[in-house]
Amino acid sequence: MPGPRVYSEHLLSIAHKFPLDDQAAIHLIRVLRLAEGDPIRVFNGDGHEYNATLCQVSKKSAYFHVSAIERSDARMPLSLHLGQVVSKGDRMDFTIQKATELGVSDITPLWSERCDVRLKGERLDKKVEHWQRIAISACEQSGRNRIPTIHEPVNLNQWLAAVDCERKLLLHPHNQQPLTADKMPNSVALLVGPEGGFSDDEVTFSAKNGFDGLLLGPRILRTETAALTALSVLQYVWGDFR
Repeated sequence: MPGPRVYSEHLLSIAHKFPLDDQAAIHLIRVLRLAEGDPIRVFNGDGHEYNATLCQVSKKSAYFHVSAIERSDARMPLSLHLGQVVSKGDRMDFTIQKATELGVSDITPLWSERCDVRLKGERLDKKVEHWQRIAISACEQSGRNRIPTIHEPVNLNQWLAAVDCERKLLLHPHNQQPLTADKMPNSVALLVGPEGGFSDDEVTFSAKNGFDGLLLGPRILRTETAALTALSVLQYVWGDFR
């Protein structure tokens, strides 16, 4: 079914109508010039994409009527949990956007010894909401129907002790090994550090919590490049890129 693809936070059901959020309504009506009866595609993160048509259109608001499920995402064969130390500027936004496109399941922003970004209180809450919107937008663009979970930021050592995955991999310039295509795991935790890297104590604590170094080649990659390269490799070897 043709038509632009938009996100809705509602619990969607066939033969019912729902309001578009204000931002989506303005984009469809004012920017794309859609009118009542025009087709759109809607997703809400439940794994389905729904066919719908616009209705009750005004200058600033609109509803949509759901007619059918267009397609459904299969469960991904590999659950990927990215632990990413918060990076400066728009690098964290970029990492979340591209990791979502690459099929990551969970993203946990982390604080570490050499992390240059410090956020608290309301500023932190707004940043987490911002990251969630980036993930939703990336799903909207890429055709993905399941939205990754953006967890609340935590201290690195807390995450290392709590994360529960079959394989745990650390990106660090030293003590790395190439990935071996052995028994396929159901889940992988990937840990990526800040621009200044991890401290020796953090690397040691990671190893004590079951994290193995992952070799991605002879060059030292920037934090955002490293995360996306590793996710691509993992999806190719064990995930849905095969």
